[in-house]
Amino acid sequence: MSYIGKEDEVQQRPYWRCSKVDFLPEESFQNWNTYLSALSQIYSRFNDRLLSRSDDANEITQLRKQSENDMKRCLTWWDLTWFGFGSVIGAGIFVLTGQEAHHHAGPAIVLSYVASGISAMLSVFCYTEFAVEIPVAGGSFAYLRIELGDFVAFITAGNILLESIVGGAAVARAWTSYFATLLNRQPDSLRIPKGNYLLDPIAVAVLAIAATIAMISTKKTSQLNWIATALNTLVILFVLIAGFAHANTSNLTPFLPHGAKGIFQAAAIVYFAYGGFDNIATMAEETKNPSRDIPFGLLGSMSIITVVYCLMALSLSMMQKYTEIDPNAAYSMAFQSVGMKWAKYLVALGALKGMTTVLLVGVLGQARYTTHIARAHMIPPWFALVHPKTGTPINATLLMTISSGLIAFFSSLDVLASLLSVSTLFIFMMMAVALLVRRYYVREVTPEINQLKLVIFLLIIIASSMGTSAYWGLRPNGWVGYVVTIPLWFLGTMGISIFLPQQRTPKFWGVPLVPWLPSLSVAINIFLMGSLGPPAFIRFGICTVAMLVYYILVGVHATYDMAHQQQKLDALKVKNEDEDKEGKA
Repeated sequence: MSYIGKEDEVQQRPYWRCSKVDFLPEESFQNWNTYLSALSQIYSRFNDRLLSRSDDANEITQLRKQSENDMKRCLTWWDLTWFGFGSVIGAGIFVLTGQEAHHHAGPAIVLSYVASGISAMLSVFCYTEFAVEIPVAGGSFAYLRIELGDFVAFITAGNILLESIVGGAAVARAWTSYFATLLNRQPDSLRIPKGNYLLDPIAVAVLAIAATIAMISTKKTSQLNWIATALNTLVILFVLIAGFAHANTSNLTPFLPHGAKGIFQAAAIVYFAYGGFDNIATMAEETKNPSRDIPFGLLGSMSIITVVYCLMALSLSMMQKYTEIDPNAAYSMAFQSVGMKWAKYLVALGALKGMTTVLLVGVLGQARYTTHIARAHMIPPWFALVHPKTGTPINATLLMTISSGLIAFFSSLDVLASLLSVSTLFIFMMMAVALLVRRYYVREVTPEINQLKLVIFLLIIIASSMGTSAYWGLRPNGWVGYVVTIPLWFLGTMGISIFLPQQRTPKFWGVPLVPWLPSLSVAINIFLMGSLGPPAFIRFGICTVAMLVYYILVGVHATYDMAHQQQKLDALKVKNEDEDKEGKA
C-alpha cells in the first residue's frame, strides 16, 4: 500500500489501481471543455515548455515523490560493472557482426567496431558525469530536461522509448535464432510463416520471463546477471582462443571489399552492440554510492568490452571468408565450417546467455527511463508508481515489455537494427550537446553575450558535422568539402575553449578535455547517423512525427499543468510562511 498526504489527512491508496485520475490527473483533461480550452492555448503553452528548464534538485527530490515509494538503494560498483557486461554483450556482437561483415564491411568489420567503440566511449564519459551529479532513474531524459528544456527532453524521451522497445524486440528475436541453432535447426525454423511475416512467439515468451524476474527484485536480478555473465565470459574466451587457433589470414583478403564507406555503414549499425550502457545510468537512483560506483561500473566495463568486441570481430573474419559468413548465426556456423561442429552448440549457448542478460538489464533500464518520464507527466503518471514491497516500477516494466513483445512477434532484426541505431546515435549526440551547455551555461549567472556565443559555436559544431556527414554520403572519395567542414568544426570547438569560461565545475567526476571530447562526440555521432540508409531515416521521421502529434495533443498540456501547479504550490507555501511570520510578530 502507498500513502499520499493531503493537508493533515493521510490517505491510503493501493498500488494496483486504475482510474482516470491515475492516467490523466491534470486540469486540462478534467472534461472536454477544459481540454478544448487547453488546445486553444497550444502556442503559448508550447513556448512556455520550449523555454522552461528543470533543475538538479527538482529531478532528484521533487519528481521522485510522483512514484509514491522509493526504489531500494541496493547496488554497488560490482553490480554496475556486471550490469555493464550483461547489458552490452549479446545480440550485437553475436548477430550484427556476421550480418554487417557479410553485407557491408567484410574483414574490416573490426575497424567498424573501433569507430563505433570510440564514439561509444565518448558518450560514456558524458553519461558518467551526468549520472554522478544527478543520480536519478531518468538517465538522459532527466539530464536533457535540465540543460536543454522540456521540449528537447520530450523528443529524446520518445526516442528513448522507441530505442528501448525496438532494442528489446531485436534481442528477443535474435534469441530465437540462436535457440534454433542450439537445437541443430535453421535460425528461422522456430518462427511461424504468416504471409510476409515470420511470427515469433518464443521471443515474446523470453521477454515475459525477463520482465517477471526484473519486477521481483533489482538485487536478485543483479545476482542472476553476474552469474550468467560470468559463464558467458568463459564462452567468449573460448571463441577468442579457438577462433584464433583456426585463423586463416587469407580470409582477410580483400580487407576492404566495399571501401571506407562499408566500414562506416557497418559502424552505424553495430553501434547497437554498445548501446546498452546507458541503462547503467538509469540505475543511479538505486546505487549506494553513485559518485564512486558509477565511474567504476560504466568506464571500467565499457573499456574492456570495446577491446573484446574488436578481438571477436577479428577472430570471425579470420575463421571464415566474409562472403560465406552466415548473417543470422555467424559464430556457430563459422566453427562448423572449420570442423568444430560441436563448438557451435557451445557458442549458441553462450550467445543465448548473453542475450538473456541483455534482456534482463534492458528491462531494468527501460522501466526506469519510463518511470522518470512518467514522473514528469509526459506519459501518464500511473507508469511512475513504484511497488512498495518489491521497490521496482512494475507498471512501467509491463508497458515496455508488452510493447516490445508486439514488435518482436512480427518484425525482422535488420529492420529493427537500423531504426534503433538512428535513435541511439541521436540521443548520444544530444547528450554531448547537453554536457557542453551544462559546463558553459548556468541560468541567471551566465551573461547574455556568453549565452549567445555558446549558441553560435554549438550551431557551427553541429552544422559542420552535418556537412561532413552529407559530403561523405555524396562524395565518399572526395576531399574538397572536408577542407571547409572540418576546419569549421575545429573553429567552433576552439571558440568555446577560448572565448567562454566554464560556469560549472563537476563536484566528483568530470569529462576530461572539455569542450574537445564532447564536441568530437557530436561530430562522430552525426557522421555515423549519415552513414545509415534512407529507409532508417524514413522510419525515424515517421516515428518523430507521431511523437510530435502526441506532444501537441497530450504532452505539452500535461507538463504545462504540472509545472504551473508546482509554481502555485510554491507561491502558496511562501504566502503561508509570510503569514506565520506576521502572526508571530
